[in-house]
Order: sequence, then structure tokens, then C-alpha cells
Amino acid sequence: MRIHWTAILNICIAVIAVFLIMFMGGELKATKAQTNVNFDNYKMQSRKEPLQLKVVLEKVYLDGEISEEIVHETVYTLSNFWAKYDDWQFTEANDSQIVFRKQIDDISPLLKANGFFGITSDGVLSIFNGKPDQSKIIQSFFQIDIKKLESKKQEELIHGIPIKTKDHFVEVLETFKPYSKDIKQKN
Repeated sequence: MRIHWTAILNICIAVIAVFLIMFMGGELKATKAQTNVNFDNYKMQSRKEPLQLKVVLEKVYLDGEISEEIVHETVYTLSNFWAKYDDWQFTEANDSQIVFRKQIDDISPLLKANGFFGITSDGVLSIFNGKPDQSKIIQSFFQIDIKKLESKKQEELIHGIPIKTKDHFVEVLETFKPYSKDIKQKN
């Protein structure tokens, strides 16, 4: 069994934060940005009834897309609450919510449904939300030396290459990386 010390540390910090929320009140610095949070309202509520929390679950995908799900939790016991989010990274807490984040080793549902690799008018390999000629850019990667590309590859990029899987996403990036102007200049 592999021990994830970062996850254990995050859980310990989160347990302390909830303990302070439920029993002590006052202010807590909960984020890297050192957000000051007043938990007095939780202190009063926790003595009479279970803690009601808004939990924000952020999923960060390989393509940079971040999805967010909001769940409202009734916390009866701390151990059950933290066990439920054991594989999530605690990122911040304030007086109205707790935020967890998870890195997803896959491309986003948006990309699977409507993502296309294409090329911009200035030759930058990009992902578009829909066909490249009529859609907005989701993410840009690197400029391609169009003169070095085979005409078939140029046509594929102009019409758009659909992205359906993580493996295909990586494969297309690797296929066009050797044609990058940035890589050619470094050599």
C-alpha cells in the first residue's frame, strides 16, 4: 500500500478546520491566499444540530478544463465526512463552503463531446469547441511550421481532428510536436 503523505497532511488540516468550525469558532486561515474566515455561525449551529456544509468538488482535466460540482452535505461525524472525500485534495474553506480538488487523468467530457484539434490562421495548433472554422478556441499549444507538413496533415488540421479519447489526444499532440517552430528554433 502506497502512502500519500500530501493527502494525509491535507486531511489533517481539514479535520482541524472542521474542529475549529464546530467547537471553537473564531478565525481560521484556510487557503494558500490566507483567507480569513469567521466560523461563529457554525459554532452555534453545531451544538444544536448536524453541520450543514456546501462542498465544491473541482475536477481538473488533462486539457486544462475544470468542472465544478456543488454538493450540500449534512455532517454528522467528521470521520465519515473526511472518509467520503479521502481521494480529493482539500484546497480551501470559508464560512460558506469547503473546496476539494482532484486531478483527472483523462480529457474533459467537453472535449470528448465536441473537441477538435485544428490550426489557427497564424498556424497555432489548438483545440476548438466544434469545427475549427466556426468555433472558439479552448486551448492553444504551439505554432506549427506549416511548410514542413504533408498536405494530408494540413487538410486534417484545417477540417478538424475530432478528439474522443485521452490516448488520441496525446497521439495527436505527439504527431505534431516535431513540426513546432519553437522546437525547431531550440535545436
